[in-house]
Amino acid sequence: MIQQKIEKQCEDLISKTSSSKVLLVGAGGIGCELLKNLLLSGFCEIHIIDLDTIDLSNLNRQFLFEKKHIKKPKSLVAKENAQKFNPKAKLKAYHSDIKDPRFNIFWFQKFTLVFNALDNLDARRHVNKMCLIAGVPLIESGTMGFRGQVQVIIKGKTECYDCNPKETPKTYPICTIRMTPTLPIHCTVWAKSYLFSHIFDTKKTFDTEKHEKEDMHDLYITKNIFKNIKDSIKDENFAEKLFKKLYFDDIIQLKSMEEISRILKTINPLSYEDLKSKSDTIDKERLKNSQLVWTIEENFYIFLLSLENLRRRFISLLDSFSDNKSAIPFDKDDEDILNFVSSSANLRSYVFGIEQKSKFEIKQMAGNIIPSIATTNSIISGICVLQAFHVLSNNFNSLRTVFYSRRPERVFNSAPASFPNPQCELCGIETSIFSVDINSATLKNLVINVLQEGLGYGEEISIISDRLLYDIEFEDNLDKLLKDIGVQNGTFLTIIDENDNEKLNRKNLILVIKEKTFKNTEKPYSMLNITIPRHSYNHEAERNDITNENNNDNDFQVLKKRKSDYLNSESNLIAKKTKMDPIVIDDDDSDVIVLDCI
Repeated sequence: MIQQKIEKQCEDLISKTSSSKVLLVGAGGIGCELLKNLLLSGFCEIHIIDLDTIDLSNLNRQFLFEKKHIKKPKSLVAKENAQKFNPKAKLKAYHSDIKDPRFNIFWFQKFTLVFNALDNLDARRHVNKMCLIAGVPLIESGTMGFRGQVQVIIKGKTECYDCNPKETPKTYPICTIRMTPTLPIHCTVWAKSYLFSHIFDTKKTFDTEKHEKEDMHDLYITKNIFKNIKDSIKDENFAEKLFKKLYFDDIIQLKSMEEISRILKTINPLSYEDLKSKSDTIDKERLKNSQLVWTIEENFYIFLLSLENLRRRFISLLDSFSDNKSAIPFDKDDEDILNFVSSSANLRSYVFGIEQKSKFEIKQMAGNIIPSIATTNSIISGICVLQAFHVLSNNFNSLRTVFYSRRPERVFNSAPASFPNPQCELCGIETSIFSVDINSATLKNLVINVLQEGLGYGEEISIISDRLLYDIEFEDNLDKLLKDIGVQNGTFLTIIDENDNEKLNRKNLILVIKEKTFKNTEKPYSMLNITIPRHSYNHEAERNDITNENNNDNDFQVLKKRKSDYLNSESNLIAKKTKMDPIVIDDDDSDVIVLDCI
């Protein structure tokens, strides 16, 4: 009897596995191993998405790639080579960003399971949000060196990726980066996030909310200095002007400042003419070895060469687009960009008497790369598949959050999957599909007819997409068609109840727009048959929140966030445009798992 039951369970699992349609987000270290495991485990339809291309540094652990594949899209090559494990399987690859609008909620709903094998926080949060709203189980995974973890995320059953606060990335004050560098990372950040970004990445500006007020004067000065420099980018002697400005004029000015001289023992301005005369005799073959630390003359030569290549590329963009659309975003695998950042950082290090680094080391710092171990990726990908079997079998009691480490006494630690955090800003949101003809319906139809008359909302509500569309003090868009205010198929509209009585406030509501044509042109929308629960007003939780605030413990923010908090929250659902990436370094003492860098 027991044997028959086991056989029946196995047959059911095999059937569900072969008929499942799964999405694999990321085709790097974990992604390669996971794709192989899925195919060998009987999954017959797998969609793979990755925006990255193959780099030489990937080949030591991403076994689906070879040297001949360098610079080719990871997703396409992974699909081609993994097909050999099961020629009958249906594989589809996308060389694209998972945040592309075409991958909307309705696209996610086509899948039985989603596997995350990503390497950045923003994309992980995006996939987490999409899976929760779509109601699709997500297997989240990550590795860092000899450590790794696997987490199963199912709406309403387990905690999501944002249920627990994440460590704030380490940052450096602007004044340290600009004026008093003492470490190689300071110079690398300056070269990447200030010098390169201000000259070539016009889309990237400063986020004033992330910096102290005393830093804002420095930001203003920096921004205007680089604007003046960039205005001469079409000049043939642009490189000479830039070098003299950065490594002579600015350094002389710093050296004359008494406070700076007390902090920095070494400040050596660089002479363009001297380095120019010496750089003609360098051994260019030596420059091909990224593991070597270049001499000051070699850095100067690379600086001029890479700057000229980037200048020409940027000018061609200026000729094709308006200035506000012209940008060369930072890419650690772009040879010109990496050469420019490496040489710029090393020249600055030389000026301040800081140890210079090899191109390989600077790439690690600039790309925030934490070296990955192939064995860890393999182990974690295997655990992902085992957890997927539990999900397909509806065996939710067996779901585990698994941690893998190098500790001899206990390599694996696991715990039952936790329930959703009731204070989680994402899990606590209600969602609904809103069918509407965006070409006929106005914002007023949504506010008056659907929300107020249909669902009983009061006048004090806010509607937010990627920006504020409506509140009681901003009614400019009421008579506009939804299509004219940027609403399209798959758009998320977040409804926030702004009632002053927090006991009566409803939970936040996300409406997912589903474009539809209606015969009745007077009512080009469907009414919503849902009930939005009120916020749980917990006095004990409020007292705990006040206590935590007094103790500087930011574990959780309790109760509903007001509109201003919602717009400014780092973990909100709005696609907030970050103006400057946080400056992140690897902390060996951290217990936070960072995804495999691909």
